[in-house]
Formats: sequence, C-alpha cells, structure tokens
Amino acid sequence: MEDLVIGSKARDECDLMRAANEWSELDDRAIAYARALAADAVQNVGNGHPGTAMSLAPAAYLLFQRHLVHDPSDPTWLGRDRFILSCGHSSLTLYTQLFYSGYGLEMADLKSFRTWGSPTPGHPEYGHTAGVEMTTGPLGQGIATAVGMAMATRFERGLFDRESPQGSSIFDHNIWVICSDGDLQEGVSAEASSLAGVQELGNLKVIYDDNQISIEGDTHNAFTEDVSMRYRAYGWYVIEVPAADDGNIDIAALNEAIKSAKNESKRPTLIRLKTVIAWPAPKLRGTGKSHGSALGDDEVAATKLLLGLDPSERFAMPPDVLAHVRKVKERGALVRSQWEVEFTRWKESNQEGAALLQRLRTRSLPENWEKVLPSYQPGKEIATRAASGDVINAIAQVLPELWGGSADLAGSNNTSIEGGGSFLPATSSIANADPYGRIIHFGIREHAMGSILNGITLHGLTRAFGGTFAVFSDYMRPAVRLSALMKIPATYVWTHDSIGVGEDGPTHQPIEHFAALRAIPGLDVIRPGDANEVVEAWKQIIIRDRTAGILLSRQNLPVIDRTLCASASGLAQGAYILKDSSNPVAILIATGSELSLALDVQDALAAQAINVRVVSAPCLEWFAEQDESYKSSVLPASIPLKVSIEVGIAQGWREIIGDAGLCISLEHYGASADAKRLFKEFGFSVDAISARIKAKLS
Repeated sequence: MEDLVIGSKARDECDLMRAANEWSELDDRAIAYARALAADAVQNVGNGHPGTAMSLAPAAYLLFQRHLVHDPSDPTWLGRDRFILSCGHSSLTLYTQLFYSGYGLEMADLKSFRTWGSPTPGHPEYGHTAGVEMTTGPLGQGIATAVGMAMATRFERGLFDRESPQGSSIFDHNIWVICSDGDLQEGVSAEASSLAGVQELGNLKVIYDDNQISIEGDTHNAFTEDVSMRYRAYGWYVIEVPAADDGNIDIAALNEAIKSAKNESKRPTLIRLKTVIAWPAPKLRGTGKSHGSALGDDEVAATKLLLGLDPSERFAMPPDVLAHVRKVKERGALVRSQWEVEFTRWKESNQEGAALLQRLRTRSLPENWEKVLPSYQPGKEIATRAASGDVINAIAQVLPELWGGSADLAGSNNTSIEGGGSFLPATSSIANADPYGRIIHFGIREHAMGSILNGITLHGLTRAFGGTFAVFSDYMRPAVRLSALMKIPATYVWTHDSIGVGEDGPTHQPIEHFAALRAIPGLDVIRPGDANEVVEAWKQIIIRDRTAGILLSRQNLPVIDRTLCASASGLAQGAYILKDSSNPVAILIATGSELSLALDVQDALAAQAINVRVVSAPCLEWFAEQDESYKSSVLPASIPLKVSIEVGIAQGWREIIGDAGLCISLEHYGASADAKRLFKEFGFSVDAISARIKAKLS
C-alpha cells in the first residue's frame, strides 16, 4: 500500500478500500447477516424498529467499512470522522456496525436489545455505548447537532492549524449523518440545514434515507415537497441515488456518491438514497408496519430465505464473516498510526498550540483565569444582561475556546465578543467575516441554535454559548432537554427574563418559564440578582462545566452594597443569606430582579419592628446539592414563615417554603406598559409585599 499523506482529503483518497481491495462475496454475506440481525433483535424483544435497520444495512456497512475514518480501539480519537444516526429509532443500524467494527459490542448485546442494563438501548445514548457520538431519537436533532459538529471542526482548525491548506490539516475531518424522512420533516432540521448552507460546511455529509414510509404509512400523506430542490436552495450539493431494479440499495452507485461527497469541500452534501423499508421481507417490505413493529416469526424466516440464510438460525454470525468485518480495525489502526506521525510533527512545531490543545482536551482552565473577571461598585444600576456581556468579553480574553452568539439578538442579549469576528466562510461579503471567527450568527433559529450548541459541545474541545429572550426558550426546549440528558456543558443565555421586558407586552414576558426550565433534570438554571452575582454565576458555569442556563434582566438593577450584605461568592452554594437581622420572624427568598426588592421590603418591615432575613436563591439546583447542615442554616425550620418572591408562577417553590409559606408570584400573563408600572400593578412593590407578609404573620 502506498504511503498515506495525512489530512482529511488525503485520507479520504485512500478510501480505506485500498487496504480492503475489491468488494467480495464476504461483504455481501455480511450485509445479509446484518439485515437478519436487525430482524432477529426486534423479534427477540418483541418491539422495536426493524424495517429501516434492514434496508439501511448496506449503506451503513459501506460507510463504516470503506469510508468512515475511525479507529474502533479508541472511540475518542481526535482525528476521527464523526457519525450520527439521526433516525435514532433505527438504532440497530448503528449497533450492528459497532459490533462488526469491534467497538466492544458483542452478539450477547444484540440479543439484549432494548432491555434493562443493555448497552443497546432502544435509541442510541451518548456516554452509554462506545461509538455513539450523541443521543438521538427526537427526530431532526441528529442532523441539526451535526451542523454544530461541522462548525466546531472549522473553529478548532482555526485555533490550532489555520495556515494549512484546505484538506491537509490533521484537524480536518468529516461529519457523517444518516437521516430519515421524519428528520427532514421536523422544523429544526430545516433551520440547521439552512444555516449549514450559509456556512458552506463542506465537511458535513448527510445520507438521506428516502423510503417514503413513516408510522402512518406513505409519507405523501403529509410530505410531498421536492427535498432535493429544497436542499439545493439551501446551498447544498445534492446527489440522488435511485434504488436498484429489485428495490435493494445499489451499492456501486452509493459508493460513487460517497466518493463524490468526500471530494466536495465547498458545500454540505445531501445524498438522497432511495430505499425500500424492510427490504427484502416478502410481505412487509415497503409498509408502515415494518417501521415500528416486529415482523413476526414467519416473515423473519421468509426474509432469511430470500437472503440465502438458514431460516432456523437466530443471531447467526459465521466466523469467516465476523473475521472479515473486524478487519476494519486493522485498517483504522493503520490510518491512525499515520495520523499520529503527523500529529507528533505538528506538536513539535506548534508547542503553544499543543499546550492549548492539551488544556482543552482535559477541560482545564488557565491559572488565575478568574483574575480578569470584573467587579461592580454599589451606587450604580446595571442590567444583568449588560453585566453578562462584560463577563463574556472578559473571559474571552483568557479562554480562546469560548465562542458563541445569538438568535439574531446579539445587541439585546449582549452576546458578542468584541473583535471576535463573525464566524462565516471565507467567501462571505459580510463585514468582519472570518471563517474562524468567535461570533456565531444563528439567525432567527432558536431551536437550531440549541442543537448546534450541543454539536459544538459534543465535538469536545470548545465552550459555546447561545442567547435569546427567555420567553423563546420554549422554541429550543427539546435541544436543551437533550443537553441535560447527555450531561454536556452547553450554555444558554436567556435575557429579558420577566415582565420587566415592559412595553413589548405578554408575548415577550416569560411567566411560566422559570418553572418549566427548572423542571428539566440536570439543567442548572441561574437567575442572578445583580451584576456581581452575574460574575459569580459565569464563574461557576465555567468551573462546573455542566448544562446551564442563565436568566438575565432587561431592566437596570441596583448593584447591591456588599459591605452591608454578604459576598456574591455565596452564589456558589445556590442560595445564601444575603442580609440577616436579629431574631428574624420570616425569611424572604428572592431571585433575579426581585432580590433588591426583597432588601427594600426588609428595610420597610424593620421600620415597623418586624425583622426578616433575606436569602438570595439564584440557583435552586445548586442549593439542592448542599448538605443538610448548610441548607438548614440558610432556611432553618425554626423560622416557619418563608416567603418566595419571584415574578413568575409559584410552581416549584412550595417544597422550599413549605405549606406554611407564602408565595409572592404571578399566576397570569403580563401586559404592555413600562416595567415599574407593571411591577406595581401586579403586586411586586414594597407596600404590597409588606402587607401580605404582615397579614400572614398575624
């Protein structure tokens, strides 16, 4: 075999096929057994999605065996291509290839498909099964997340090797996706695919399984558009691969399409692959039933006969076939070894870049990085969104891995990095365009923004954030939920967090959103009460490195005098005593813009000889993690009246304040007026809150 020149284009030119030589009868048999395994696994457990896994077996096999750059011995290898099965319901498509390639799955794992404790759950789960790059299942999320991975590839290349010619860097690699009709019907895929075209993500390669079947049958019930024309309009390179005359995948034609896709570096590629679901099942091929139900013993046996297999065998895998498919490990190791040679050369000639890469791979931080963080003096008023913008720019000075943007609201969200350049392709005519820029323009695509942040984060090296108004967190909730489910440190910036939005009225004023976001397990929701709490919030977001969302005010808020109140560093515990008093008879617990209001109420009550404690509770998730001793010190049972003050619905507060507590909340939508008038009219004033507390005490 001739020497390999490492770099994605050169690696692709070797096609991995030179090491495998020509297609053989063993490859055909391997595909036949892959189809049978899909049918057997679903039949064994009695539920699942056999049809797509059966029909896609040739495509997945061709990709993993001949084209995907991967090393099964190390699923986290830096130089690998990424593969995402966007149609996660067809998880056996992926599991079979992980089994074939030697990622650690064995036949026993396929037999335990969709059962308790199995490494082969119903949908692929990130962190659960080696070789699974992201959790998929909610349709559209996979392809949208892949756009983020493709963007991250380019940004990381800019950090480490921006001077190398296109296709020649050790940091160049492809992002591969298999998606379904269902994925392309979901709006999030349209949002993300549109942006991928704008970004000219030539390293994004999508195989679209056009089988025209979903649960309700023929997709033409609801999906008749010309997908190819749509993607061409997005700026994608589109290749159409019709099915063979018998309905099977034309492997030779698909192979040529994949080669053509790998040679395309200016545009993302969509390979529209026409398939027949559940091929070659004699009765159920091409039917909706084969999408999400076991085929039945008779149909499975008949299918095996058509495949030339023994119908009496279940979970069969001849040793010669398994030995043949496992040779992909040797081919992957060869490519990996050549890459390592180039990687060593790069490190020797790029010591500063190598040190940065090492730091990013370990998710560590520069020494004394927090020294750049701003601090704010009392006597001023500043919106927490503005303080957040200051902090982002301060952190960006010492963390080159930090980048992000907004869903077309950067000026309002304060999410721009000064001098960071707009992340846009080199061909862009937009001012400040930079293919390695730090400012992402997501466009008015909140859902795609969430998914893209997931993709950037999953790619592994950088820290990304995305901003929009808090009320539009609804639009991105599915992606946020996936972030939390995967336990990845995407960061969401949600501004204009209350009726303090003012004149824009109830459509833009979040009421139920705090509770809805806190209901997502694994999501840290932080609502800082002044500028210095914003600083501490961002500090903790960076240190904790978890899924987080920060809620920020539009309106200016007083900078709390920390000579009279506790340090904002208490935010690290989620809730802390901000200002105490002697023998308090009640505890006021506030977040965000209501924190300074709680202090004013404390003063007003003190003037009437009623002493209360004020607790700042910016992150209930962090507070819940504290030990009982600390929690009891902040909210002791000996002070029975606990009062929550938050301009949103009361849901979630009762377990903190107890049955005897008082919720100062907003249980209806807002109105269009200035913020001060709205707070007064809706009972968030010193007099109104004081009166309610006194009534409760009496």
